[in-house]
Amino acid sequence: MPTTSVLASLCLAFAVLMAVGWNSSPVEATDGASEYYVYVGTYTRGGKSKGIYILKMDMKTGKLTPSGVAEGIENPSFLEIHPSGKYLYAVSEIADFDGQKAGGVYALKINRKDGSLKLLNGRSSVGPGPCHLTIDAAGKNVLVANYGGGSVACLPLLASGGLEEASSFIQHEGSSVNARRQSGPHAHSINVSPDNRFAVAADLGLDKILVYAFDANNGKLTPHDPPFAKVAPGAGPRHFHFHPSGKFAYVINEMDLTVNAFSYNADKGELTTIQTISTIPDADRGQRGLSTAEVRVHPSGKFLFGSNRGHDTIVVYRINQDTGKLTLIENESTQGQTPRNFFIDPTGACLLAENQSSDTIVVFRIDQESGELTATNHIAEIPSPVCIRMLPAG
Repeated sequence: MPTTSVLASLCLAFAVLMAVGWNSSPVEATDGASEYYVYVGTYTRGGKSKGIYILKMDMKTGKLTPSGVAEGIENPSFLEIHPSGKYLYAVSEIADFDGQKAGGVYALKINRKDGSLKLLNGRSSVGPGPCHLTIDAAGKNVLVANYGGGSVACLPLLASGGLEEASSFIQHEGSSVNARRQSGPHAHSINVSPDNRFAVAADLGLDKILVYAFDANNGKLTPHDPPFAKVAPGAGPRHFHFHPSGKFAYVINEMDLTVNAFSYNADKGELTTIQTISTIPDADRGQRGLSTAEVRVHPSGKFLFGSNRGHDTIVVYRINQDTGKLTLIENESTQGQTPRNFFIDPTGACLLAENQSSDTIVVFRIDQESGELTATNHIAEIPSPVCIRMLPAG
């Protein structure tokens, strides 16, 4: 039987819905946090953006309120938060770090009282143009993908949260069929398996998902056997996400606007393609200037979301929990231009879409039964938004 507190919460939620109406589409946190800090990575080139923007999100209404900006890092495009919630890490998407042909990775300490950020230190990403990073499950290392240089690296973390110099670096080699985009490697993302034993790097230039054995204690990456999974020639794999069950994984392909669904053998660290599905309607495939960006599995594991730039939509699929295969639900407009990335809040209640070219973040409510997206009235204006991460406030 529901407790008094649960009944009170349900009544409050119902009252909020009645007060604001469905058009405002409130979102309700399920972990008890009433507010979240929202960290937004941006491009500072061009002068519009100043750095990493900080907002507060009211989880009852979905409203975003500006809270500050952390300046001093050039092109802090992609972000990740440490499992402890104490630190944030950002790439510096550049090609010259302290005179080296490399980008940068920066560590910042999070003030949990107000969400502000304090710079700890920065290190070379070893290769130029870092565009993606992740933190291993043990919280011991930052792994980074260098798009410009076509390489991946691992940087151990100090007890203080700061970064050490890279302990492992692997240069990708090869090319694929598109002479303009794939004349060499372009590592576009790196992710760690749920058991922390493997790292998976999607390389757009090679049409491969490379798999590495990962030693978190020593910060070492070693080519695995089998060393990679392939996608279709010219597909251009970009971002990758594991299913919460650990049985499946998904990669979104930037160039041919598809998603590959994989079964995943956790013991062997092996990916096997089970499906390839379009991210846009067939009737729209003749349009010019289209590409994909982000892919994420809903925390429930029931849905997969992907972003389409140029088409300016979020594609939504239902995930078959037995097979991992996808069924299209909808393509929903992001109400802006060039949805570079998006983020699903940790409760799974809402999706925040970043429209890079129109400088907005738009909050959508996620229907927990159907996966369908409904835009709320809540929009934040942020210059050149690229990446979002969230953390409970306080």
